Amino acid sequence: MPTPRETARTETMAAILGAARTQLADVGPAALSLRAVAREIGMVSSAVYRYVASRDELLTALIVQCYDELGAALEDADPQGGKPVDRWVAVCDALRSWAAAHPHEYALLYGSPVPGYRAPQTTVGPATRPTLVVVSIVVDAHRSSPPVRIEPDNYSPARDFVVEHYRQAKGEDVDGVMTSDLVARTLSAWITVFGAVSFERFGHLVGVTEDTGAFYADIVRDLATTLELSGRSLELSGR
Repeated sequence: MPTPRETARTETMAAILGAARTQLADVGPAALSLRAVAREIGMVSSAVYRYVASRDELLTALIVQCYDELGAALEDADPQGGKPVDRWVAVCDALRSWAAAHPHEYALLYGSPVPGYRAPQTTVGPATRPTLVVVSIVVDAHRSSPPVRIEPDNYSPARDFVVEHYRQAKGEDVDGVMTSDLVARTLSAWITVFGAVSFERFGHLVGVTEDTGAFYADIVRDLATTLELSGRSLELSGR
């Protein structure tokens, strides 16, 4: 059980991050200010500095929090045990829904880099969490008949990264399933999904389609085929 001091610290840090997210919506990440955060929660700035030492440290805390929230949303949306294609659709829909519900947080994670900010290594694990949801789906789809390994190629480092992070997160070695070719297809598909979400969120689909939901559903369906998730007739939400 946490001590009163630990509870107070947790609550104060939550208040700091809440105020920072309000600022994120009002002025954007580049203009994030610890002094403004302090004013928002009724603390002197020197007290806030005991929790976060700089604007960059505050940005890092926000980024970690947002990656974890997105990762949790995708994990919750994944109907584990279901057909891989249905799981893929559900997770892709959850990503689009999360981005729509949290546009400023999505922009922080996947929009323009913040000038002068360099994300530290501590953000890598949380940033990988959403991707591991998709990797899990692909692993389950190909577990019984892994593709022929194609080695070596330019994707070997990416395969090693994915396999190691999956092992750390799930306690399972999928080296025999996630070949370099399958990792390349998985990452390409997931990047394409993010591209579709980003185009919609940042206004780049104006004049392209009147039904962005149907457009997104078509992309998700086509990528399911690319990933060989065994779904030919898909019922996708948003159509």
